[in-house]
Amino acid sequence: MAPLPFPDDWHRALVVAAHPDDIEYGAAAAVAVWTAAGKEVHYLLATRGEAGIAGLPPAEAGPLREDEERRSAAVVGVSEVEFLDHRDGVLVADLGLRRDLAAAIRRHRPDLVVTMWGGDAWTAPEVSPGALNSPDHRALSRSVLDAVADAANEWIFPDLAETPWSGVEYVAVHTVERPPPHVVDVGDAVETAVASLTEHRRYLAALSDDPVEEQARRQVDMATLTEDGQRQVGFRLWWG
Repeated sequence: MAPLPFPDDWHRALVVAAHPDDIEYGAAAAVAVWTAAGKEVHYLLATRGEAGIAGLPPAEAGPLREDEERRSAAVVGVSEVEFLDHRDGVLVADLGLRRDLAAAIRRHRPDLVVTMWGGDAWTAPEVSPGALNSPDHRALSRSVLDAVADAANEWIFPDLAETPWSGVEYVAVHTVERPPPHVVDVGDAVETAVASLTEHRRYLAALSDDPVEEQARRQVDMATLTEDGQRQVGFRLWWG
């Protein structure tokens, strides 16, 4: 079954991820398309990615990675980036995380909530051995799905100062499924997406000796290039 186009009947999106750079590994290409079309997009990061650079203590890595995320967001037209300050590497899908996410959804009041892939593995179920997904990603994605409903319910987390928000029309999960259920055509946004990921310069430099720009292009190609040469970002959608 051919993928369906991503819905266009929304105005404001909140994109939620566990770490700086998560959005830039593919989904930022879709964000660039949306902002170019006049959509309003905000970012919400559960952690500051402070445990993500080998040899660099968290007290130094956190502020550095926050700065890289703000710069990369600006490249794709996102000016509002919020961090929740949960600890990198030990996210748990518990009531505390759901509460913080629900409060953020109430603050940002989006029509669309987007989050990252939270499956057990990056590889297809039939692939063995597979490539495991990060526990932070798994915890974050599940908690976002739950927090959308929490944000709308006045009797869940009633101590929150924010007014309940029931205006989420869609929840979209960036998916590794092939083919994906819904797609955004990102052919015109590839270079912008590469530039956005390149802003994570210190992080990428720690991962490989390859030039940062080459790493960024390779990752964006992996995330967006289809077998027939198209450029797409795939999502699975849920009603809000």
